[in-house]
Amino acid sequence: MALSAVSDDGGATQGILRRQALRESAARSYARALPIVPVRARGMTIEGADGRRYLDCLSGAGALTLGHNHPVVLEAIRAVLDSEAPLQVLDLATPVKDAFTDELFATLPPGLAAGARVQFCGPAGTDAVEAALKLVRIATGRDGLLAFSGAYHGMTAGALAASGGACAAGVTRLPFPYDYRCPFGVGGERGAELSARWAEKLLDDPKGGAPDPAGMILEPVQGEGGVIPAPDGWLRRMREITAARSIPLIADEVQTGVGRTGAFWAVDHSGTVPDVMVLSKAIGGGLPLAVVVYREELDVWPPGAHAGTFRGNQLAMAAGTATLAYVRENHLAQRAAVVGRRMLERLRRFAAGRPQIGEVRGRGLMIGLELVAPEAGPTAEAGGIAEAGAIAEAGAGAEAGQAGSAARVGPVADADWEGAPGGTGPYGASTIEVAPGEVTPCEGAWLTGAEGGGARGALSGDARQVLGGGAPYPGVTRTAAPPADPALAAAVQQECLRRGLIVELGGRHDAVIRLLPPLTITDEQTEAVLDRLADALDAAIRTSGTRSRSGELPTAAGPFAPPFAGNRH
Repeated sequence: MALSAVSDDGGATQGILRRQALRESAARSYARALPIVPVRARGMTIEGADGRRYLDCLSGAGALTLGHNHPVVLEAIRAVLDSEAPLQVLDLATPVKDAFTDELFATLPPGLAAGARVQFCGPAGTDAVEAALKLVRIATGRDGLLAFSGAYHGMTAGALAASGGACAAGVTRLPFPYDYRCPFGVGGERGAELSARWAEKLLDDPKGGAPDPAGMILEPVQGEGGVIPAPDGWLRRMREITAARSIPLIADEVQTGVGRTGAFWAVDHSGTVPDVMVLSKAIGGGLPLAVVVYREELDVWPPGAHAGTFRGNQLAMAAGTATLAYVRENHLAQRAAVVGRRMLERLRRFAAGRPQIGEVRGRGLMIGLELVAPEAGPTAEAGGIAEAGAIAEAGAGAEAGQAGSAARVGPVADADWEGAPGGTGPYGASTIEVAPGEVTPCEGAWLTGAEGGGARGALSGDARQVLGGGAPYPGVTRTAAPPADPALAAAVQQECLRRGLIVELGGRHDAVIRLLPPLTITDEQTEAVLDRLADALDAAIRTSGTRSRSGELPTAAGPFAPPFAGNRH
């Protein structure tokens, strides 16, 4: 089915947008930054009322795993409609629900699927989060909750309390391993280990101040928090820590599930088996559906303890069954991993020499570019060590450990440089040469600039392990990242829209460009997305630089303000 042309000189579009602004709530978010009026859509392409076409890398905030109006989804919906089956049946058993449950359980981690229970919730991920929190509190008889900085779990009261931007008396906030802006100022494996150690020591400290936890909730990849993948080893440590203390582990896979990260469920990468999984978005094939899957021993709540009128959405279950089966049978998770790696590699090459792109990161087809203001200098977010740290510059082949490549490491305050090659003491001007694989005792230094170039990066191999990971040298520090640049990100979003590309913003300061293309994205579409994004980035960077030199603050183009942080699900 080809998208047919739409004739509109823009008048009808502007009228609809004007009436929306007059009549809809001020809480609307996407509509502010994306002033388009979609009338047709197929796959990755959206057509507006004015006839313009866009490549959609928002995908309904990740809900459209197969893109818009995929044939298998439409066929499943039509089959239910043509059968005259009831469309809404509360929580009664139906053949449609039975088929959905079978397909869902076939995809779950085997360690959870055997003997698991499923709770059908209200049709949004935030209600499933509420159900999960209520479940573990009833099952354990405890009230506290362990959650993480930067988290996003929904917009209802309990889900918001567990999210990163809220303050709740019963929630203990733990540091998430955010490599680029490491809360401990070290990053890498060392930063992740310190995050795990912090959680472990706090739970074992009788004077630590953490309420007795009913559960721990985490995202395997923080989406709204800025596309921050949790390291696999760290996830396994969280599983060990919670299991040893009889704390249920809740994995929020609302956005990461159904192949998005390159595995069917994001926890599959680490082999972690949580006690509870919260699922929504893609499991309904683009229609509203949310469930909680959990170990049978937690199934202790009484009838009606969590209910909702629309938990029996038959069309969503049919669409979800078709989507889950199509992703599984066509190995779309594996394809997402391949295409995602290709996109990350090209974006990292593009980021080289563009310090405004602080970091390119992601997993599978969940990709983020954090934009920064390098001219503003480093920020204290990464441990307050900006004044002491000296950035090292890696040679062209250093990351891969190629022969002849090396890294120049600058001195750091309070480091003991006596006897180090070329070392002259704190704040000295000389550098030392460290070849990949070479072990050089220069405690207090950190290597940067190799991972695809850009403002910073990380070396692989022995050089990173010794100087960057901090394993033999616990005193390793790093240079703090520049401050986030949300104005630049908003400008990039608008430049993308002008070029026919829809992207989302996220991150702590809405300074992360987020890409969530459907898993059905073609190779041709992949190249088009990357070309348009690169062009938009360069255009926005040029404009930002011009305005900065003239003393003006860069702002988003057009009359529509950027979305407020957190107005998502």
